[in-house]
Amino acid sequence: MKLTGDDALVVVPTYNEADNIANFTAALLALPVPGLHVVVVDDESPDGTGKIADGLAAHNDRLHVMHRTGPRGLGRAYIDGFRWALDHGFDRIIQMDADFSHSPDYIPAMLEQANEYDVVVGSRYVPGGGHDREWEAGRVFLSAWANFYARLILRMQVHDATAGFKCWTRKALETIQLDRVRSNGYVFQVEMAYLCQRLKLRVLELPIYFEDRRIGHSKMSIPVKLEAAWRTWQVGWRHRKVK
Repeated sequence: MKLTGDDALVVVPTYNEADNIANFTAALLALPVPGLHVVVVDDESPDGTGKIADGLAAHNDRLHVMHRTGPRGLGRAYIDGFRWALDHGFDRIIQMDADFSHSPDYIPAMLEQANEYDVVVGSRYVPGGGHDREWEAGRVFLSAWANFYARLILRMQVHDATAGFKCWTRKALETIQLDRVRSNGYVFQVEMAYLCQRLKLRVLELPIYFEDRRIGHSKMSIPVKLEAAWRTWQVGWRHRKVK
C-alpha cells in the first residue's frame, strides 16, 4: 500500500452491520476524495459483517478489514483502528458509525478543515447542526442531557462532547497518546474530547445533521448512557494532571 501526503483513512467499527456495510463502504469510496481509504474494524459480528467486508475488500485495494478477537467495545475498536492508521502512515483519520447516522457527505469539508485544525468535530450542538426530526422527545432530551452533563462535570468548551464523528490529524492522536485512553463504551467519546481540551489541541466544530440509522437498531441503550454518566467522573480524575 503506497500512500501520499493527501491520503486519509476512515475508521469504521462494526458489530452486526451486515445490512449496512456494503452500501456504506461504497458511499465512502465513491466520495470525490482521491486516496481515501477505509478500514472496517469488526468485533466478531455474529451476523457475518466481517466476512462480507472481506469479500468487498478483495475487490478494492482502498478497503481494509481488521478482525478483532480480544475484548469487544467501541473504545477498544477505535483505538485499534487509530493505531492501524498511524502504523500505516495516514495523516488524517476519520472516525464514524457504519449506519449512515453520520453522513459521508461531510467528509470532504472535514478533511479540508483538518488542514487548519488538529481535530474537526461533526457537531450537533452548534448553529446549523441538529438531530433527526423523527426522534421522540425523550430521546432528544436524553442525548442533550448526556452531552450537557459531560460538559458541565468536565468544564469542557466543546459543544458536542459526545460526538462520534470526528476527523483527527496524526499530530492530534500522537499528542493524546492512545495508551492513556481507558474508556470503552459511550464515554470513550467524552474522554477523547476532554483530552483534546487538556492538551490544548485546536478543535473546530463543524455543524452536522445527525440522521437516525437507516437499518437496524441503535446500540446506545438508556443503561449504557447512564453508566457513561458516572464514568465521566472517572475521566476527570484520571486526567486531572494532563497538560
